[in-house]
Amino acid sequence: MNYLEIFGLIVGLAYLWLEYRASIYLWAASIIMPAINLKVYFDAGLYADFAIDIYYLLIAIYGFFAWRYGFDREKKARKEALPVSHTPRRQIPILIAAQLLLWALISFVLIRYTNSTVPYADAFTTATSIVAMWMLARKQAEQWLVWIVVDVVTVGLYAYKGLYLYAGLYSLYTVIAVFGYRRWLRLIPSDNNE
Repeated sequence: MNYLEIFGLIVGLAYLWLEYRASIYLWAASIIMPAINLKVYFDAGLYADFAIDIYYLLIAIYGFFAWRYGFDREKKARKEALPVSHTPRRQIPILIAAQLLLWALISFVLIRYTNSTVPYADAFTTATSIVAMWMLARKQAEQWLVWIVVDVVTVGLYAYKGLYLYAGLYSLYTVIAVFGYRRWLRLIPSDNNE
């Protein structure tokens, strides 16, 4: 346990609260948190988690603009905030396929090019997090369900690696994700329910 891990825990709690509230300010925490986690994950040998923080920085920029300005298929961009919505049913098979492909690819890289002692679990949480973050950037309520899966697996992974504060944080994430999903369902405009 070190000061970076403690600071990461505090920023993680702030991020979770902002996400639960569907506040655009969660994207500021989404920039700070990966910067802290880069060192923590590298030192722990969680190379996929380390690498995903680069993605998190990029998706935080995208997420901010998507939430702030919204997107429209025809116009590409419009000047109104993106509403909370359901994940379109036609997207679900694409998201599952993307997660499985990423999991296989990341597992291969970890096995072949690193000394990771947990390549499959590390790759699973990383691949699934990539999908969940994209869903969050699109403000889809079901992103919470994906995070629940990530959080449960991550608790075990981090406990195994001795990152007990982070394991505790992800235990809290799991519980709050259940409440977050219920809250976001109530935030969906009635004309956007599928």
